[in-house]
Amino acid sequence: MTGINIRLATLKKAAAHDTKDLEEHIASTQHLVEHSVKIIHQFARELRPAVLDDLGLIPALNTFMKHFGEETGIRVRLSAVAEVECVNGDERTVLYRVAQEALTNIARHAHARRADVEIQKLDGAICMTITDDGKGFQQERLFHGKKSNRLGVLGMRERVDMVKGNFTVQSAPGKGTTIRVQVPLANARGGAAENSPMESGNTKV
Repeated sequence: MTGINIRLATLKKAAAHDTKDLEEHIASTQHLVEHSVKIIHQFARELRPAVLDDLGLIPALNTFMKHFGEETGIRVRLSAVAEVECVNGDERTVLYRVAQEALTNIARHAHARRADVEIQKLDGAICMTITDDGKGFQQERLFHGKKSNRLGVLGMRERVDMVKGNFTVQSAPGKGTTIRVQVPLANARGGAAENSPMESGNTKV
């Protein structure tokens, strides 16, 4: 968007003095606008995909994890209880975004070959556990490492705090990483079968 603004300012000056190359500059700016719109649409879909509202959390995670496995080569397995679909929209979005961010971090930093996402109902709450077989890290890095390396974890924690949930990270060098999220079911809606395991076959690569 900054690039578009700069191009428009240049076009404004050029129009006042010389129109010779104006058409070419306008076409270039239009192309930049079209490219920016595509990026924004993709960003919006990743933040909250339509399938999350239309079909639910499990299908949304299945879709994301299928593409994730194809793009990264990391084997991903999802196991989830159907009751997760009872959580309200905000909690559902938090669980989706945390899983998305955690898997993205695994692809960027963990050098893992596989990852598992498990969602269970435990003591009136939905518990999501994300594990990988990557290189792991010293947990002190979460607080004393580079800011860019902490932002993903801090962002996940902030999202979980917004729905009054609990967020923990366990890791050690050479032993992979485990992320646990627990979201209370106080605002859950009824109608889903309790403790009915649903495992995704599509996400096994």
